[in-house]
Amino acid sequence: MSKTSLKVKLKRQPRLDAGALTLKEYVVSVSRVTKVVKGGKNLSFSALVVVGDGNGILGYGLGKAREVPMAIRKGIETAKKHLIKINRTPPTIPHPVIGRYAATRVLLKPAPEGTGVIAGAPVRPVMEAAGIENVFTKVIGNTNPHNAVKATFDALLSLKDKQEVAALRGKALQEL
Repeated sequence: MSKTSLKVKLKRQPRLDAGALTLKEYVVSVSRVTKVVKGGKNLSFSALVVVGDGNGILGYGLGKAREVPMAIRKGIETAKKHLIKINRTPPTIPHPVIGRYAATRVLLKPAPEGTGVIAGAPVRPVMEAAGIENVFTKVIGNTNPHNAVKATFDALLSLKDKQEVAALRGKALQEL
C-alpha cells in the first residue's frame, strides 16, 4: 500500500461529526525534535494521538508544538477532524487482514473470547479506541509508531462485513 492510497481511502470515508460522539484520547508517542539553526537549537515536541468512541469510530492525528500538552491538544484536534468508521464484529474482527504503509506491515487476526488485545505499543491504542477486545496483531518490517498506526488504519479500513462479502459473491447472506 503506497502512502497516497491510504490518503485516498481516508478521503472516501464520509465525514463524521466529533461533537456528537464521546471520544477517548490515547497518546501513542511523543517525540522531542531539535532543529539546528544559526543561533543554536530550537526544541519542540511532536505527539501522535489516536481518538475513538470504542464502537468502531476512530481517527489519528499528529500535533507539533513547543510544549508537550499543546502538541497533544493539536494532535487530538487533528484526529477529531479525520474520523472513520470501521466494520467489526464485536468483540473481535471478522477476518484476518494485513495493512501496509511504507515499509511497515501490520497483521491483524481474530482471536477467541477472553484473549484480549495482543499488540505492540503503537497498535494497542488503535485497537482500544476502535473497541476491539480480542485480536492478535504483529508489526512486520519497520516499527516506526507513525507508520505502524497508519498501517493499522489501512488494515481496519480493509475489513469487510458479511453483507459486503455476500454482495461481492452474488449470493444471499444466508448462503454464506
